[in-house]
Amino acid sequence: MKGEKDNKKLVYTRKELCRTCYTCVRECPAKAIRIESGQAEVIHERCIGCGNCTSVCSQGAKVFMRTTDVVYDLLAEEDTAAIVAPSFPAEFNDFFDHRTFVSMIRALGFKYVSEVSFGADLVADRYNKLLKEANGNYYISSDCPSITKYIRYYHPNITKNLAPVVSPMVAMARTMRELHGDDLKIVFIGPCVAKKDESEEIDEVLTFTELRDMFSEKNIKPASVEPGEFDPPLGAKGAIFPVARGLLQTAGINDDAVSGNIIAAEGRILFQEAIREFEEGLVHDQHLELLCCKGCVMGPGMSDDGKYYNRRALVSRYARKKLEEINHEEWQEYFDKMDSLDLSVTHKPDDRRLKSPESIEIENVLRQMGKYSVKDHLNCGACGYETCIEHAVAISKGLAETEMCLPYTIEQLHNSVNDLALSNEKLSSMKQALRQSEKLAHMGQLSAGIAHELNNPLGVVIMYSNILLEECGEDDPLREDLNLIVDQAGRCKTIVSGLLNFARKNQVNRDYTDLNMVVKQGIESVIVPAGITVEVKENSPDTSAMVDSEQMTQLVSNLVKNSVDAMGGKGRIVVELSGDNDNAIISVWDNGPGIPKEKRDKIFEPFYTTKGTGEGTGLGLATAYGIVKMHKGKINVQSDDDSSNGETWTEFTVKIPRNSE
Repeated sequence: MKGEKDNKKLVYTRKELCRTCYTCVRECPAKAIRIESGQAEVIHERCIGCGNCTSVCSQGAKVFMRTTDVVYDLLAEEDTAAIVAPSFPAEFNDFFDHRTFVSMIRALGFKYVSEVSFGADLVADRYNKLLKEANGNYYISSDCPSITKYIRYYHPNITKNLAPVVSPMVAMARTMRELHGDDLKIVFIGPCVAKKDESEEIDEVLTFTELRDMFSEKNIKPASVEPGEFDPPLGAKGAIFPVARGLLQTAGINDDAVSGNIIAAEGRILFQEAIREFEEGLVHDQHLELLCCKGCVMGPGMSDDGKYYNRRALVSRYARKKLEEINHEEWQEYFDKMDSLDLSVTHKPDDRRLKSPESIEIENVLRQMGKYSVKDHLNCGACGYETCIEHAVAISKGLAETEMCLPYTIEQLHNSVNDLALSNEKLSSMKQALRQSEKLAHMGQLSAGIAHELNNPLGVVIMYSNILLEECGEDDPLREDLNLIVDQAGRCKTIVSGLLNFARKNQVNRDYTDLNMVVKQGIESVIVPAGITVEVKENSPDTSAMVDSEQMTQLVSNLVKNSVDAMGGKGRIVVELSGDNDNAIISVWDNGPGIPKEKRDKIFEPFYTTKGTGEGTGLGLATAYGIVKMHKGKINVQSDDDSSNGETWTEFTVKIPRNSE
């Protein structure tokens, strides 16, 4: 082998089609897929060209390099030979007669069309001789280029065990040049993507699907050609090469499980296990015949609608018919002629293994994914790696992301949903509070204006009504009317005073205050009926705060009076003082009838009251709200008015900053 072709674009990703399903990661035996920002990228330096990712990608995001244009150029300028892989009956069974298929290839412009099965005959013979002269050496078949690369890249220590025999493709290329000259251009046609990168002795490689495209582009159909046979030398038993154990059967090697010493493995999982056990010395006195695919009949360069056993049967049927019709003397003549042909190859190790991370680094990655113990290692494989540890190692090497872990991602999603719900709830509460603040701010401005305008004429009414009352005799029939005027004028003064308190036009005079005294004074200023008990609880070691003591006393008084008025002369009130380093909290709880949900948004509005006409001004809670806001605090209410759930209750909670800032 002169050297390997540049494989920089052998397999690549169409990022616009990648849907981050990680199937390609799972199916790549070399783990040559890097996930970055959810996109799967082929790492060309690690790729062994097996094409598994192109076969399993349902979105068509993984594609291999297409070379039909280069082949057209070769056909236009050079004498070119097509050498066809022996798996062609599995792909082109719709042509019925292989001679029609041969003539269709020739119609593209190929001067020679030969079959690689003759090269397989040669390789099988050399392989048979190699094993007979092994002298204690044990070999791994080297006709699958993906297997060869995999060993050279990732198990370089056993590269020396690769059989020093070229693949059937290269053997057939050397045969054709031996017969037709070194200037002959050769195009291999087969089911394999890795062949595109195997050897410089092949000028170009077409997959079977690419050949179908060329037939379609040139409008070449079975009916448009005359059937013709392959150009010699024709293959014989090598026609069975593409199926599992095909090499052994072609070479006539005993692979009996009892008397033989050959292990045959095919497919992504089995070939890796065989190589690992071979390297570890667990497989004693055994040669390996390995295929990366599940037989060449399932190669990635074939149409994706075929069935394995059907394809295998088609190849076997063709090989059987071929052996019945072949001219054995002619085949033997060519075989003997090529007996001296050099079919050797030297495989050199090319270590591309990544350095393994330290165990502490792996543990840190596992913790990032929420895996703190072995029980957290689900090993579900959704990430594309067989175990959680393999996934963690890949993350450490820069090949994977933590988000690829499905349980981790689901947990993060649940947390995000919960956080979003909480944020939405807070936002809704803030919007409601903002609407309430805006409403009360407008009403406060209106109340202040009304109170200011009423104060002067109301003062005149109060003054002159009292003068008239003093001048009126005890027996004067007008005295009762004047008393009524004085009482109602006084009531009006109380309402105006309440409006001013609600508007909070007066200044807050803050000073360090003992809130215990504030609570005590606020309760004492309320007339509590004998049927109502008032209990004070202190759950805070610090009862001081920088507040306006007079206003805070009024706040407690208004809240307690509101509870007393709601309870109908019987019940229980609990005033609790608590808080933390930053805030003092005063709560007033009662077991009264509760506040209906539809009324809770209105209770801080001025003049809104649930009491009867003339029994309340509707300014007590509005004033309390104004006091709290002037202290830059918060007030909220919780209540349950459904007696079927047990005791009804209402609780007002006030949170006030301890410091003036």
